[in-house]
Amino acid sequence: MAGSSQQTPTYVYGIFADDIELTGEQPGVGDPPGNLRVVRSDGLAALVSDVDVTKPLGTPEDLAAHMQILDASAAEVPVLPMRFGAVLTGDDAVVSELLEPHHDDFVQALDELDGHAEYVVKGRYVEDAIFEEVLSASQRAARLRDQIRDKDPDATRDARIQLGEIISEAVSAKREADTRAFGDRMAGHCTASLVREPAHELDAVHIAFLLGMGQEEDLGEAVDNLAREWEGRIELRILGPMAVYDFVGATAPES
Repeated sequence: MAGSSQQTPTYVYGIFADDIELTGEQPGVGDPPGNLRVVRSDGLAALVSDVDVTKPLGTPEDLAAHMQILDASAAEVPVLPMRFGAVLTGDDAVVSELLEPHHDDFVQALDELDGHAEYVVKGRYVEDAIFEEVLSASQRAARLRDQIRDKDPDATRDARIQLGEIISEAVSAKREADTRAFGDRMAGHCTASLVREPAHELDAVHIAFLLGMGQEEDLGEAVDNLAREWEGRIELRILGPMAVYDFVGATAPES
């Protein structure tokens, strides 16, 4: 179409059933941020906004806005989140290149997600506690610690490297065991789960769960029980509800 090339580029946040409605004006990503609107096609809807592609897109503020919009939506209705930075040439392209070619897959996925949301459990080791665990379990690590204590860092460089490697390997093993223990507690209490890569060297647990209605109570109970068992060793928190980034092929930034 001759007018298509003149359309303003369209940023796409996610895919919904077409009964989604917006209440009032809500800003999206970009500088200046375009207001959110809905593009509809054959029972589906895409949540979009205009975006100025001549300016950089990808600031922390853009990333935060993308996630906040999707997570707020996911708390109300099923949503298939698009990857951050998804831009098409205009609303016509949203229909012809996204909604129409993938119509059946999107409809099926939205049906399967109805009544579900994603939650993420993050646990981080208390540094002093986990290091003491490692040193208590490894005589070699304890000897190396004594060798470098109050010594010139340059003179004890090799010993420091060796100790760091021992601690890193031990923490990795503990992370694997503690992640498995948390997963065992949630067995039968979630629709799906996925272990995320650690975002920090002291991460103990980092698991995404797809939960149906009522299962968030099971997750809260599991976190409460393990928080008591791991008190002073691992600090746990729950993030969510959020869009199902880990279960539809889209990716979310680390929280």
